[in-house]
Amino acid sequence: MFTGIIQAVGRIHQLTETRGGDARVVIHAGGLDLNDVALGDSIAANGVCLTVVDKGPGQYSVDVSAETFACTTGFAPGERVNLEKALRVGAPLGGHIVSGHVDGVGEVIHFAPVAGQGGADASWRLEIRAPSALARFIAVKSSIAVNGVSLTVNRVRDADFSINLIPHTLENTMFKDFGVGTRVNLEVDMLARYAERLLAYSGNQDKD
Repeated sequence: MFTGIIQAVGRIHQLTETRGGDARVVIHAGGLDLNDVALGDSIAANGVCLTVVDKGPGQYSVDVSAETFACTTGFAPGERVNLEKALRVGAPLGGHIVSGHVDGVGEVIHFAPVAGQGGADASWRLEIRAPSALARFIAVKSSIAVNGVSLTVNRVRDADFSINLIPHTLENTMFKDFGVGTRVNLEVDMLARYAERLLAYSGNQDKD
C-alpha cells in the first residue's frame, strides 16, 4: 500500500527485454533513500507497485511483466517517474490509500496555469480524459491517483475530470513534463471500486 505522497523523482535508466514481453527495468532513484530498502520490497513508480529485485548505488532494478506494460505507461528509457516506497505501519497517511494497481491509462487534454494567475507561485489546472469504463468511479471531491500522486477531483464531465495543482506538487513530481496528449496512469479511489462491486453483487442477489 502507498499514500500517493511522492518521495522523489527518478528516471528510467535501462529496459532490457527478457522473454514474452517481460523486461528488467533499471531505475535511477533520484533523491530516494534506498538504505532501508531490501530485495523484495515494493516501490511505486508512476503509481505502479513494483518489486525490487536488485539494488546498487543510487539505483534499483524491477521486473515488469508484459501485462503491466499493456495496462500502464511511462517506462521508456529516459522518462522521469514519481517514486514512493511502500507505506510502513505507523507512518502518516498524508494522501489516501493507494494500492499501486493501475485501473487505466488516461490522456492529458489541458494543462496550464489557472486563469488570472502567473509566475512561479501559480496553480495549474490539469484536465484528464479517463477511459470511459472508469467514469463511474470519478466524482467531485473524490480522490484519484495520477502517476501515483494523490489528488482531489474538482470537476467532472462524462469521463473528463480536472484537478488544481499547487506549486509544491509541480516542483516535487514529474508533472512538469506533462503536455496535451501525455498519457498517465490512473488509479481510482479504492472505496469507489468496492462500493461498485457491492452494489453489483446486491443487484444480482435481488434477481435470484
